[in-house]
Amino acid sequence: QVQLVESGGGLVQAGGSLRLSCAASGSILSINAMGWYRQAPGKQRELVAVITKGGITNYVDSVKGRFTISRDNAKNTVYLQMNSLKPEDTAVYYCNSAPQRGSWGQGTQVTVSS
Repeated sequence: QVQLVESGGGLVQAGGSLRLSCAASGSILSINAMGWYRQAPGKQRELVAVITKGGITNYVDSVKGRFTISRDNAKNTVYLQMNSLKPEDTAVYYCNSAPQRGSWGQGTQVTVSS
């Protein structure tokens, strides 16, 4: 089973940017779609961005125009570029296949201050 390690989170002011990375321990070529999920305190985990093997992307409405998901199959890595961050983006961010099948990694904390 492919293990996933997320990184790149941190504390940023509203309007700032962060780039998250998700490194897989094995090939992601066989995974049709990869996604970034987030879980805010007291809320359910939600899928916010998806990218297919062919590069087709989709986003939840709340991040459209601000977040960009990408994947580098050669590096077995998925990225999430987050711009114009808002306090409501504060959450722990995870990556996984979409729909989720594998186990969850430790996630990376994103905190956006107002």
